[in-house]
Amino acid sequence: MQRSCILCLSPATGPVDLCRACIDLLPEQGPACERCALPLLVGQRCGACVTRPPPFSRARVPFLYSYPLDALIKAAKFSNRLDYLNHLGRIMADRLRYAGVHPPECLVPVPLHWRRLVTRGYNQALELARPLARELGVPLCTGVCRRSRYTEPQTGLSARDRARNVRSAFRVARVLPYRHIALVDDVLTTGSTARELARVLLSTGAASVEVWALARAAPGQA
Repeated sequence: MQRSCILCLSPATGPVDLCRACIDLLPEQGPACERCALPLLVGQRCGACVTRPPPFSRARVPFLYSYPLDALIKAAKFSNRLDYLNHLGRIMADRLRYAGVHPPECLVPVPLHWRRLVTRGYNQALELARPLARELGVPLCTGVCRRSRYTEPQTGLSARDRARNVRSAFRVARVLPYRHIALVDDVLTTGSTARELARVLLSTGAASVEVWALARAAPGQA
C-alpha cells in the first residue's frame, strides 16, 4: 500500500512517512554554539556558555524549532501522534550519522513526572529515543533519572524561571555502568532541564554528558 507524506499527503519515499520535498523543508541548524547549539552568526561559543559553561559537554541538535518541524513536534507531544516521533527519530539518526557524530555509550531520555506521564500517556523524549537508539545501535537506558518533584510546564517561562523551576527536581534512580551518556529530548530551549540532569548524572559517576535534541528553540519560543 502506498504511504502518504504526513505533511502534504504526497506519496512518501524512503523509510519514513515524509516525501523528499517535505524532508528538504525541515529547518536544518546552521552555525551554532559548540556547547549549547544556540544559533550564532560568528564565533564558536555564545556569551552564556563562555561566562557560565553548562555541565554537559555539548549539545547536538540537527534542526531549528520552526515550521514545519514545530507543528510535527506539537502534534506528537500533545495529540498522541507517536508515529511522528518514530519518523523524526529516524531522521535525527540519519542527520547525526551524516555529521559524523560519534555515538555515546548509551542514551537516556529526559524523564517526565509520573503525574504528567499519567495525563499524557507517554513520554515524548522516550518515544523519540527509541528509534534513535535502534538506528544508531546504542543502548537505551530508561528509568535512570526521575523527577523527584512535580514542576510547572517550562513553556512560557523566562530563562531564570525555567532554571528555578527545575532546580533539584531530578535524582538518579540507578547508577549506570556507562561513562559517556547522551540525554535525549525533543526540544532544547534554555538548557535548564539538561543542566540539572547532567549535573546529577555527573555527580553519580558519569564522565561526560551530551545533550541530543531534535530541535533548538530560541529562549521564549517554546
